[in-house]
Parts: sequence; structure tokens; C-alpha cells
Amino acid sequence: MDKLVVHLDFLEFPPSHTCDGEDSSPRISIDGLSAVSVAVMAVNPYQPSCCSFCPWLIWNLPPTGEIPAGIPKTPEVSRPVPARQGRNDFGTVGYSGPCPPAGATHRYSFKVYGLDRMLELPAGAMKGDLIGAMQGHVLQFGETIALYSR
Repeated sequence: MDKLVVHLDFLEFPPSHTCDGEDSSPRISIDGLSAVSVAVMAVNPYQPSCCSFCPWLIWNLPPTGEIPAGIPKTPEVSRPVPARQGRNDFGTVGYSGPCPPAGATHRYSFKVYGLDRMLELPAGAMKGDLIGAMQGHVLQFGETIALYSR
């Protein structure tokens, strides 16, 4: 599997990408992409209520070097890029930024997959559905991590 180099514009979340601000999805830069489509799964691996909390699922993104910030919280996205989004572990569609309790830190890992095709997965699907649909189609993988403390 080929490695992707994935970057955010920050190491610590600015409030604009958290529940303390606009709660908008961040810009993600991707180097080395050579795929038909892209999928992103954000994961908080240390969520106390479970083992791998997923606050964002998005797939069928075009294979460009950038996923723009501010993706609307709709199942079918047409702007700023075409994509489909799933139901996150909060039970909502679209990105939900970190919102730790006072005195705590949340860590988000943005896992980026370069795929050999567009996925035949309906918008609103769950994490397990996305993982199943990607099986056998992942050509590339990369991830990056950011923290948010309150």
C-alpha cells in the first residue's frame, strides 16, 4: 500500500474547528495522492465512552491534493467539493469537532484513504458500512493527528 502524507494547518485545533467555535471541518492537505477517489474517517481513539469514537465520515471525494475546510453538514455535498457523508458516532451527518470536558484533551486522528473507485455507498451510512465498502479498494493510506484542550 502506498503512503500518503497528510497535513492539517495546525497541531492544536483552533476554536473554529471545535464546539467552541463554528465547528467546521478543517482543511486537509494530501501529498502523493494517486487514486480514483478519497475517503476520510476522523477518529478519537481515546474517547472514554468507547474505544474509537468517529466524529466524521466522508467519501467519494475527488482525488486532489486538498480537502477544503467548511464542508457542509449534509449527506450529499456538491460544494466546495462533491462528496457523500455518513452518520458519525454523535448520530449526526457531517463533521463534529472536538468538545472535551473542562480540563481534558481530545485527540483526533484524520485517516485518509486513496481508493481505486468511487464507493457505491449511500449517504448517511455508518462507520462499519464505510469500512466494509472500502475493503479491497484501498490503494493508499495516511493520517495526521491534532489535539484540543479546554
